Amino acid sequence: MGAGPPPVRLVEPVPVELPMAPDHLSAEAQHWWRQTVADFDLDHHHLMLLQCACEAWDRMVGAREIIAEEGITVQGVHGPKAHPAIAIERDARAAFSRIVRELDLDEPQPSPGRYMPPPSLRSNRRR
Repeated sequence: MGAGPPPVRLVEPVPVELPMAPDHLSAEAQHWWRQTVADFDLDHHHLMLLQCACEAWDRMVGAREIIAEEGITVQGVHGPKAHPAIAIERDARAAFSRIVRELDLDEPQPSPGRYMPPPSLRSNRRR
């Protein structure tokens, strides 16, 4: 006669070592990095995209500061023209938005009940 199923053993969860934010990022971007890697299960290629998103954010903020200081126009050869930082801000904002969507960071947290993601999407959010 068998002894039955083995007893259930409770084990301590293994702490997950979260990757550090790159040093060259602003304090705001580093804070967002830490919050994001704590909330989401990201693979190495996701971390590379997250770094790109943080850099795009910093670039957007930097361009916005230049525009606030220097104005939205500069003097060109044929008169006033849009400040070059406007295009930098616009492009960085678009890049940030695309990367956040690509990483699936803007989806709401799944409810604690049964959750079935759409078949083509796998959320990176930690459950």
